Amino acid sequence: MTRQLHLNAFLMNTGHHEASWRLPESDPYAHVDLAHYVRLARTAERGTFDSLFLADGPQLWSNLAQRPAGALEPLTLLTALATATEHIGLIATASTSYNSPYNLARKFASLDIVSGGRAGWNIVTTAGAEAARNFGLDAEPAHAERYARAAEFLDVAQKLWDSWEDDAIVADKAAGVWGDDAKIHPPRHRGTYFQVQGALNVPRTPQGYPLLVQAGSSEDGKRFAARYAEAVFTAQQTIEDARAFYADLKARTAEAGRDPDHIKVLPGIVPVISSTEAEARAAEQVLEDHIVHTHGVARLESLLQLEPGTLELDAPLPADLPSEDAVEGAKSRYTLVVELARRERLTVRQLIGRLGGGRGHLTFAGTPEQVADAIETWFTQGAADGFNIMPPVLPSGLDAFVDHVVPILRERGLLRTAYGPRRTLRERYGLPRPANQYTVRENALV
Repeated sequence: MTRQLHLNAFLMNTGHHEASWRLPESDPYAHVDLAHYVRLARTAERGTFDSLFLADGPQLWSNLAQRPAGALEPLTLLTALATATEHIGLIATASTSYNSPYNLARKFASLDIVSGGRAGWNIVTTAGAEAARNFGLDAEPAHAERYARAAEFLDVAQKLWDSWEDDAIVADKAAGVWGDDAKIHPPRHRGTYFQVQGALNVPRTPQGYPLLVQAGSSEDGKRFAARYAEAVFTAQQTIEDARAFYADLKARTAEAGRDPDHIKVLPGIVPVISSTEAEARAAEQVLEDHIVHTHGVARLESLLQLEPGTLELDAPLPADLPSEDAVEGAKSRYTLVVELARRERLTVRQLIGRLGGGRGHLTFAGTPEQVADAIETWFTQGAADGFNIMPPVLPSGLDAFVDHVVPILRERGLLRTAYGPRRTLRERYGLPRPANQYTVRENALV
């Protein structure tokens, strides 16, 4: 069978471009409109996407003047979308820095059961002092500490998901026995960050665990991904960088004792699609012309950890920026943005324009054939297992991709034409259902 492309729809209110809400077609209230997300989910399902994804963070992103701010809690929203769709996977971001393992494991187990095995968890460690201050901290924890906490969090969550054996429910009406207590395994975990005693109060789910997704590309992030992740959302600007990241992550996964085919690498792409390349570039320029540069400067200064007022719009980035080692926030995105600005000798104004659509993800303007060519090239030349599709404007950008790019990918044999018999999100990504660790341990002792 021909290797199949994996597609994930990254849905962000009116679209990924920060100025998308200003277009005549956009609804400034779409970010809190369930019908908007139902429409998008059904469109992605019509395009036979593997999954859709909602980003999230425990803080108010940006100021209210910049773009639609605030968002519906993603697990709540995805539960609603589970009832409006049949096939597509449902991935939510949730932080290991500002949650507890028991509550979060229960929420994802519930979503997996409600959706019939379509849940996925994008695991983040949450950078930024703003989020930290919402949880009683004066500053964000150090980068390495956040990943150490995340590793223990995942270990506890997996113990909780495994705390019910698959056949713990007996349902013997004649004998009056509903379940087998011998097949319940309380974690009794006592670690550096967490103490969790009892078993989960939700049975083991159709997938066993939700699909585990990760999005950090720093050294700590890649080590974490190699140990745990089954899909990785990443940002690269060039195919050379993407191939290097892909090879590195697959090698790290093998070194961690895992099958490299069991981790799928999905770079982000922001496709601006039109019938001609000139029209696509004109549409891209319309979006860039709607950027309010004062917002872009403030956001860039925050990312680069500079004092307000440091950057000048028509000058390059300062030569004396902090090193990546000194950054405790989003290390990999910091490096990507600085390297982009240096490599292409961009002014701050130009850099803000380049970041306006995808915040560092690849932006590509062209015809449906050109977009399909770019996707196929990265997919076949060792740079990706699929793509995180990030429409600059919603719903029109997703419509254009599904209506005009998806048919080309299908004609080339790269993308399924129908979902087929595989039902769970893990099955769609070609991943096995994880064995219950307690059952495996007991069998090893027999």
